[in-house]
Amino acid sequence: MAEGQETQEKKSSVVDVSGFIDSPLGVHNLQSAVPTITCQDECLMGIDEAGRGPVLGPMVYGISYCPITKTKDLEKLKFADSKVLSVSQREDLYHTITECNEWLGWKACILSPNYLSNCMLRRSKYNLNSISHDTAIDLIRKVLSDGVKLTEVYVDTVGKPESYQSKLESIFPQLKVTVTKKADSLFPIVSAASICAKVIRDACLTEWKFTEGDDCYSKSFGCGYTSDTTTINWMKDCIDPVFGFPTLVRFSWSTASKMLESNGLLVKWPDDDEDEEQKANCPKISLFFGKAKTNGDGPKPAKRHRYFEERKLEAVDHFI
Repeated sequence: MAEGQETQEKKSSVVDVSGFIDSPLGVHNLQSAVPTITCQDECLMGIDEAGRGPVLGPMVYGISYCPITKTKDLEKLKFADSKVLSVSQREDLYHTITECNEWLGWKACILSPNYLSNCMLRRSKYNLNSISHDTAIDLIRKVLSDGVKLTEVYVDTVGKPESYQSKLESIFPQLKVTVTKKADSLFPIVSAASICAKVIRDACLTEWKFTEGDDCYSKSFGCGYTSDTTTINWMKDCIDPVFGFPTLVRFSWSTASKMLESNGLLVKWPDDDEDEEQKANCPKISLFFGKAKTNGDGPKPAKRHRYFEERKLEAVDHFI
């Protein structure tokens, strides 16, 4: 079953995400034990994410790593892109990954809906691509700090592959970096990372505890994608006109913000009026620059503002 077609199921998860469930408002990290062999032999690593698009739940970044000498063993495990696997297939492969911990390690970073919304709605914009890049970079650094002898990194791209790869190469010049589309279907090590990320995200949704009340528990919220009518209907039923949505929802997504505009109460802050008044009274920077006047003899130089004269600043007509 493809990602986006699954529905919410209340069952015991195959991975322990209780640390995140107990405090689901920030960033939470999970990891396997670091295999001893990965600190001795040169290793490759794969990076992928799960839950980039949904309006509900966390986005999870997963990585997996192993010695390059274990590439053949990795291929025998028959990993595949997590999106084309059923829930049971992913869980079985996740168990396989954990059983191979003597040579195969993994890490995951769970980015809560609250964290994503706060980042994307803050005054200094922090978009999803930048969040994704920084999370991947942090995971690479964590693996290196664990003493893993990392030499190759394979990444499923976010944005343009060329620019993303150049960015990673500039930060980690000692590593051979490959960034490409569909990396999770091209490289088994990325497929393993994809499986870890998706299984962990599924567990977060399965184990989610609503602090907002029992009404949210009583209805299925679907797969979390805006194409799912169950998800949209759940959001409409759970919206509060003052406080908005439960913390499972990403407020920064356009679907959520449009619902709030239509069904929520308008809040007007006193600062809004002050900001508008300040904007109206604030002179434009262009007023500091005079315009040249002309007469029959040609243009006359404009009188320069005292700001420039006091600081001995001169105009230039070319750039070095």
